[in-house]
Amino acid sequence: MRSLSIFGLALALVGAVGLVFAHAAFATGWLGISVQVVAALLMAWARWTFRGRSFHATAEPTAGGLVTSGPYHFVRHPIYAALIYFLWAGALSHPEWLPLALATAVTIGLALRMYAEETLVIQQYPEYGAYAARTWRVFPGQLLTRRT
Repeated sequence: MRSLSIFGLALALVGAVGLVFAHAAFATGWLGISVQVVAALLMAWARWTFRGRSFHATAEPTAGGLVTSGPYHFVRHPIYAALIYFLWAGALSHPEWLPLALATAVTIGLALRMYAEETLVIQQYPEYGAYAARTWRVFPGQLLTRRT
């Protein structure tokens, strides 16, 4: 799972950096910009809720218990969700094959990370199964929302 997590992270980074270099990471138009503002706020809220816990490239679960408050009450992966929403808003503002392919790479990479993280987290926190059964992975009705 750790190798899968690192591969997913690398794929997501390649896609995100590619969107920046393709000048397609930032949205144009009020709708895309609004989505990106909401995504940035979601990410900030999730990071604040997660407190001082660190990021692990290998998706290692952090100590301190399962976080289920704040945005984690509604979405299991609000930071990844925010990245997906933010970058897709940018890519869709520049609807050419390269930005869309790069946003797809980000989404696939983050999906691999979510899978790896959930596999590892449930080993450390058995209560994650019940949490996952009542909480959407990314957003209800959207891509990658299948409950585990």
